[in-house]
Amino acid sequence: MALNTIALATMFQQELDNQIVAKSTSGWMEQNANNLIFTGNATVKVPKMTTDGLGNYDKSNGYASGGITTSYETFTMGQDRARKFYLDSHDVTESNFVATASNAMATFQRVSVIPEIDAYRYSKIATTLIAGSRASGGYTPSKADILTTLKTDINNIQDVIGIDTPLVVVMSTKTLNTLELSSEIVRQLQVGDFQGNNDYVTPCKFVDECPILEVPSARLMTAYTYNDGITVGQTQGGFVPAGTAKHINWLIMPVDAPIAIQKTDTIRIFDPSVVQNLNAWQLDYRKYHDLFIEDNKLPAMFANIEEALS
Repeated sequence: MALNTIALATMFQQELDNQIVAKSTSGWMEQNANNLIFTGNATVKVPKMTTDGLGNYDKSNGYASGGITTSYETFTMGQDRARKFYLDSHDVTESNFVATASNAMATFQRVSVIPEIDAYRYSKIATTLIAGSRASGGYTPSKADILTTLKTDINNIQDVIGIDTPLVVVMSTKTLNTLELSSEIVRQLQVGDFQGNNDYVTPCKFVDECPILEVPSARLMTAYTYNDGITVGQTQGGFVPAGTAKHINWLIMPVDAPIAIQKTDTIRIFDPSVVQNLNAWQLDYRKYHDLFIEDNKLPAMFANIEEALS
């Protein structure tokens, strides 16, 4: 076989990881994972640093000794998702395999993988904040008071952490539309660019200098069912809102609070001569991902939920 499938698989893996960051509405969260240590495909260590507080200076003995402690907390990524695809050899020749396979995997990521990863991250943030009493419920966005409600939530956070910590607001498209039509706004919302890192820049609206990142409503629910792809009724794979899911109006958080991780396992490509049950190319795709929030970040975060919390 002429194709170097090992090199091709590596190329696919790198490009697919980059595509998640570039196309996902939550891709900016991955900049916060720079200090993590991967100890396995699905295992990471999160560094935590603690320091002693100030002591008195003594003119005879000088400085009071203090300690700096660095520890690592080990996490296992909770999402281990995968799919196997076949490309019939009569439809795909060696000469056009790269183009066809690349297009197929890019479409798969754009339509299925990226929305699922976004939805998982936002739902985990919301449920974490609800469990930590950092959420309010029972508010249906209204043109009459949405700006006041949003600014109050932002101000309550800034009253605790100060105004120097950059905050970002994640909001559904429907809720943002209500905000843009708000009777409380005497002129249009400020427009600018949100830059999560060197690779993630997106135009957005601003409120109180906080960027509002627009997310499709289907990705902003508090709970989802992730189909296993095997069980009857779940063979289509993907995800759907759980029966208990609530609508997220918005999430407010520091830019550095959510630690998002995603890793594509080695893409496996099998030639038709190797595949036993079909005369086709076989592509195996596996994705690990999760999101973590350190406890000390919770006071700087807040979720506003449409339905009552209980």
